Amino acid sequence: MTLQGKHIILGITGSIAAYKSAMLVRLLVKEGAAVKVMMTQRAKEFISPLTMATLSRNPVLVDFFDPENGAWNSHVDLGLWADALLIAPATANTIAEMATGIADNLMLTTYLSARCPVFIAPAMDMDMFRHAATTQNLQTLRVRGVHIIEPSTGELASGLDGKGRMEEPENIVRYLTNALKTGDCSNKKILITAGPTYEPIDPVRFVGNHSSGRMGYALAEELARRGAEVTLVSGPTSLQAEHPAIVRIDVTTAEEMYHAAVKYFPAMDAAIMAAAVADFTPATVFQEKISDKQEFGLKFVPAKDIAAELGAMKHSGQILAGFALETRNEKENAVKKLSKKNFDFIVLNSLNDAGAGFGYSTNKVTIIDKDGSSLHFELKPKSIVAKDIIDKMVTYWQP
Repeated sequence: MTLQGKHIILGITGSIAAYKSAMLVRLLVKEGAAVKVMMTQRAKEFISPLTMATLSRNPVLVDFFDPENGAWNSHVDLGLWADALLIAPATANTIAEMATGIADNLMLTTYLSARCPVFIAPAMDMDMFRHAATTQNLQTLRVRGVHIIEPSTGELASGLDGKGRMEEPENIVRYLTNALKTGDCSNKKILITAGPTYEPIDPVRFVGNHSSGRMGYALAEELARRGAEVTLVSGPTSLQAEHPAIVRIDVTTAEEMYHAAVKYFPAMDAAIMAAAVADFTPATVFQEKISDKQEFGLKFVPAKDIAAELGAMKHSGQILAGFALETRNEKENAVKKLSKKNFDFIVLNSLNDAGAGFGYSTNKVTIIDKDGSSLHFELKPKSIVAKDIIDKMVTYWQP
């Protein structure tokens, strides 16, 4: 059973495709998942809550509280309970509410509270699906990390033929299973560096960069979800590491990150250098704030090269990967860095690609191997990019 032990919340909205949700619940339970069903008021007009309760073996959740006994259905507790939130069918209206943050029913408040992966399977008429508003709302959700299970093309309830049919339950379960793969990093210890480094000039000023740390944190969360023990060496960022299997080590400067990485790497099975580490640091740090309104110069010296040091330390069986953020001669420079740092593979992204690089929740990457082969991916949320990168890494452990 491929979903054994997984907690799945299935949200059902007011669409004729709700009849497919009965089979969907049955398949999820058959695969070993514990399923709780949420329905909107409109969904009850299309399929009986009794049917869904019987198939899921749990009471169906519709309102914030049970009007019979006053029992409270906590959207916060539900969001924490779930390993995945799947809304199938997802109507154009619900998709619009999710995109704009409306929280007027239990399903939507649970969505806003959920820390787990979220999946939606749209179902609507073809003209509604291809409308500019729906297209924009779906793109908004994609950028936020929601998995869109694309509808299929065929005969619709309106009698038209086109794209808008909710994907078949068997395919939805297959998609969910692949996305929730766990265990292929079990018993592995992984080092991740993330975020920027700040190189001080004086007590109040520093030289830094625009890295948010999102890519490194996404990698750490993905690895932890797949069973790894993660040591996350993080530069300054407002992000939080949520998973209990992540041990976060906070640093500020390139030198501090260097010492932490060198300390922890020998015990690791792999390391991914996702931090945007300063290449240069001021040669002199002023002990007092520079306050005179006059020109002054700074001399810079090379910062510690963490990736090169780990590449030299790497022993047989360890995997080392890094990133190359380029603005010109992208692949050529990435291949040079791959060899120079003794990486097993390198993840290339370019500041010339819209939506990629610093400050975005999305990224567009190419993974380049030592043998020169490469995998190119289109623009995706960084949480999904992290999955692609870890999928690549685990191939090194396969016989």
